[in-house]
Amino acid sequence: MADIVASQPQHNDPDDSTPAHGTPRAGAGASEEKPFHTKKPKKKGSFWKELPILIVVALLLTFLIQEFLARVYVIPSQSMEQTLHGCDGCTNDRVLVDKVTYRFSDPKPGDVVVFRGPDSWSPEIVGSRSSSSFIRWFQGLGSFIGLAPPDERDFVKRVIAVGGQTVQCCDDQNRLLVDGKPLTEPYLYWDPERNGGAQDQTRFGPITVPQGHLWMMGDNRNNSSDSRAEGHGPVPVANVIGKAQVIVLPPGRWQTIDDPNPQAAALGAAPWQAGIPAGIGMVGAVPTLWLIRRGLRPLRSRKKRDLD
Repeated sequence: MADIVASQPQHNDPDDSTPAHGTPRAGAGASEEKPFHTKKPKKKGSFWKELPILIVVALLLTFLIQEFLARVYVIPSQSMEQTLHGCDGCTNDRVLVDKVTYRFSDPKPGDVVVFRGPDSWSPEIVGSRSSSSFIRWFQGLGSFIGLAPPDERDFVKRVIAVGGQTVQCCDDQNRLLVDGKPLTEPYLYWDPERNGGAQDQTRFGPITVPQGHLWMMGDNRNNSSDSRAEGHGPVPVANVIGKAQVIVLPPGRWQTIDDPNPQAAALGAAPWQAGIPAGIGMVGAVPTLWLIRRGLRPLRSRKKRDLD
């Protein structure tokens, strides 16, 4: 008797791309391949179209930074030698002027500041602006970014006295006096080409500086047109542009600008005397802490007994 074997129907794989006759279906393999993305070709000339926008943005950022944060100024004259170099035919210092500091504090004696000269102040430098408005615009732009001389009305000097103080020159040792006390000025320089380099200051005063004003003088004491000059006088604090912090150019002159307080010796005490309050505080802290602990000890003992 022959065995009867039930035949099983053949089930085609629905994912099989080969039909029963063995020929592949057209397009079956292509549908399984991942799509291939091609990069869009860059448009020619797109950089040149964006360049004007980049320039405008750069100029806007430059304006905002230099108007509100900091600006580079060229030192045009010798009035601040040797702290700052400036002369005709030499590589003048470029200084970074901080415009933020004086938004939160007032200028103090010893600070080197850039300020707008009052109308009564005569310029220290002769203007070299072109008669052409087009060239003047570029000169103004160069001055704005520190590549050209500044406006003739901008000055850089050191603060000697502030509002309410009385300044005069000089005592028998040729020292300035503020409120009758001599100043210590380690930054002074005497131009050897002026009066044979004589270390002698022009006598003036006593003059009381009005509130809201500053008495400004150059470090090159016998070659500086400053608050001592006839018709000049104190400068309103409102005219201060900012504090000169760093010499940024030339590279060989990179350094911060010292601002020692010339009144420190007259107003401050010796270091060991200035440390007296802190010393008293430390000495007093020890017995105070001991007394506090001693007073708390009975309370802790009582609390422990109550818990028991």
